[in-house]
Amino acid sequence: MDTGSPETSGEDLIIAVEQMVRYVRQSATTGGLSTAASSALGRLSREGPQRLTELARAENVSQPNMTQLVTRMERAGLVRRVADRTDGRGVLVEATETGLEVFRQRRAERAEALERLIAQLPEPEQRAVRTALPALARVIRKHRERP
Repeated sequence: MDTGSPETSGEDLIIAVEQMVRYVRQSATTGGLSTAASSALGRLSREGPQRLTELARAENVSQPNMTQLVTRMERAGLVRRVADRTDGRGVLVEATETGLEVFRQRRAERAEALERLIAQLPEPEQRAVRTALPALARVIRKHRERP
């Protein structure tokens, strides 16, 4: 697979992205979390407390599955359920300090893994990756912001 060529297909690129994401995800071991738990904890850490239904929808899982996941994370001390101040009947899920620390450590582990990969590239490719990845992230943010 020649990802350095302008003729690289979308399929070749997605394979490269999938391999990179898999490598980086597997490098994060703090807390021994599943991919689903890590993703949900990351979302709560970045976006703040959410209703269980919102979290399930955002993570693209069923509400019963999210309920089970949150219960396991709650037992591990990573999240807690709190009253929704805007709606006395509602309950929010929020990351605990322990959960936030696990999230920070896992992010640092993933960042180190990505840095190790990038360091193995020749300097021009390192510059290209350091330019391309943030550019793609900007496009993704703009896409999400559209109504």
